[in-house]
Amino acid sequence: MLKYSIKRILLAFITAFIILTLTFFLIKSLPPTGVVSPTESVRYAYYLDQVELGYVVDKAELHPELGKLLESFKELDGTMHYFYVKPIFEQYTTWLKNIFTKWDWGRSTVIEPNSSAIHIIFERLPVSFSVNIIAVFISVPLGIMLGILAGLKKNTWIDHTISTLVMVFISIPSFVVIIFLVYFLAFKGNLPTMWPTKDAAASTRALAFIIPVMALSFGSICGYTRFVRAELCEVMSSEYLLLARTKGLTKNQAITRHALRNAFVPILPSILAEFIGVFSGSMILESIYDIPGIGNIYIRALNQSNPDYNVLLVDMAVFTIVGLLAGIVLDLSYGFIDPRIRMGEKNA
Repeated sequence: MLKYSIKRILLAFITAFIILTLTFFLIKSLPPTGVVSPTESVRYAYYLDQVELGYVVDKAELHPELGKLLESFKELDGTMHYFYVKPIFEQYTTWLKNIFTKWDWGRSTVIEPNSSAIHIIFERLPVSFSVNIIAVFISVPLGIMLGILAGLKKNTWIDHTISTLVMVFISIPSFVVIIFLVYFLAFKGNLPTMWPTKDAAASTRALAFIIPVMALSFGSICGYTRFVRAELCEVMSSEYLLLARTKGLTKNQAITRHALRNAFVPILPSILAEFIGVFSGSMILESIYDIPGIGNIYIRALNQSNPDYNVLLVDMAVFTIVGLLAGIVLDLSYGFIDPRIRMGEKNA
């Protein structure tokens, strides 16, 4: 397992490098945009900083051959500054060097002009993680419990009721669910209609989690219920479970020792995959409920008249890294759940 784990981690690093490289070239190939700020001093400081970082070149005269002019400034003594963006390959090598030497992933041009893009993302990351992790911790046990109940009560009114409700709720997108929840629980109830500010009361900030967590949990609960029921029904009808019963095990012993354990081989890894799905799907919810997370900031950076490319790049890097890390845990979890996978790796 150690050899396999090291191999998977190295492969994840290579995959992340390739994905982020392609993302950088695709984003930087778009038409360059300057910093958006009503204050000339902020824009001037931004371009001087970009020159120091190595992304922009400062010229005293116009040079049309350098490409699009980002912006020009005139000092009090009459000195002119014409700022041009460097070629994309030079920007790429500079970007890598700044990451490894300064941990600088670029500066924001719209969201918070001249602020570190990674600081903007990391400042909002805890909110997104907290909402999604709470949703996973609620949806996983409820979904598994309902799936086990439906599987053990197969073809009864309990199974039919759970399956019908699952089919109804799984077909409704989460962004539609949150609109209904906001209307009935916020406008018609006592919950906050949008995400409260940092200086709001602790009780208000705690209540603000209810609507987005419920909206994220509905689909996950239905997915787990359907998946667990299908796996458990398949295991319950298998020959080895019948053999366990003929050897003298009671029904409950056969279910707990064999059925549930074998059914959970594909279920536990799906929990990690579901977290990735919930984490990425919360983008729309964060925008609707005005949650200051990385999903909301991604939509904001993308919908600007001048998109904030550096914030987009860091945001996509976070989603990529989270997905790859979850993939590693997903692969390793198979070996811990099913000993046959560990034996197969050892024999290989």
